[in-house]
Amino acid sequence: MTKLVVGDLHLSYGDNAILKGVSMQLAQGEVVSLLGPSGSGKTTLLRAVAGLEQPHRGSIAIEDKVVFDSARHVEMPAEKRNLGLVFQSYALWPHRSVFDNVAYGLKLRHVTAGETKERVGSALANLGLGALAQRLPHQLSGGQQQRVAIARALVYNPPVILMDEPLSNLDAKLREEARAWLRELILRLEISALVVTHDQNEAMAMSDRILLLNNGVIEQQGTPEEMYARPLTLFTAEFMGSNNALRGTVAEVRDGAARLTGEGWSLWGTTRSTATAGAAATGMVRLERVRVAEAAGDNRVRLPLVTSMYLGEKWEHLFSAGELRLRAYGRAPLSKGEHWLEIARDDMWVF
Repeated sequence: MTKLVVGDLHLSYGDNAILKGVSMQLAQGEVVSLLGPSGSGKTTLLRAVAGLEQPHRGSIAIEDKVVFDSARHVEMPAEKRNLGLVFQSYALWPHRSVFDNVAYGLKLRHVTAGETKERVGSALANLGLGALAQRLPHQLSGGQQQRVAIARALVYNPPVILMDEPLSNLDAKLREEARAWLRELILRLEISALVVTHDQNEAMAMSDRILLLNNGVIEQQGTPEEMYARPLTLFTAEFMGSNNALRGTVAEVRDGAARLTGEGWSLWGTTRSTATAGAAATGMVRLERVRVAEAAGDNRVRLPLVTSMYLGEKWEHLFSAGELRLRAYGRAPLSKGEHWLEIARDDMWVF
């Protein structure tokens, strides 16, 4: 069942167009992440769905109810859209207990005291907060405050929950733990969620589908695996993952492959766009796809090692000569001097 449909949404601030015709759907139990650089329109899209921003063209439907349609002059206010909202700042009342923070929306809806107690108790229990109901927000950790904000969004069983950078206030280690916990919660409760994030690892870990926005339009959408392994554009390839970008000139095109050349190097890659001999192009290579080799061979370059950085579970090596820079992961430190680096043809995408 489709929970959310956005059709051809346009939104501008004065002469500055923010959304330029965005269309998307969200299914029952699906998590869709809005990913993109600052200014791409992801938060504006979320706020438009919530009713906090007014588009000037397009439509928004939640379940079977149209909440915005510019052609039919329909615009339902935010408080009547029955959406769960989780803000970046959590926005908890500092003087109210955990229970009262979660119950606040129910009280505004005039839900009876008995039903409020039952629904708040269930929401807190689902998020492991049952024993903390009478604490104030300042008595909670950042992760606990985040869960209170989610409980408040879930307590009235909304058809869709909207999350704006829900993990951004947590430290790096807690973020990793929280995204796994949040993904498990979403699966267990079959929540339909639209999530704004600027963190690609967070988007891939939490999402069933990713919408990558670029300058107000959807650059590409798909499963995390599709977005990472099969980028359709240079922007998507650069944004997803840790990459080497090799700027050069196409010397030869043959059977879906192109030979890219630069000062002192020549490498074959798979074409991902129209490539013609003599044209400038960019080869994109994920760091984990660069292999340190023992000797000269097919599709290899020889570069001096500049430095190695220890990352815990792996090393990151930087090689450079002239304008050519390559980074690669490895399981062990490398000796100083020059090394052969191999890039398989299928692992370099030429745009």
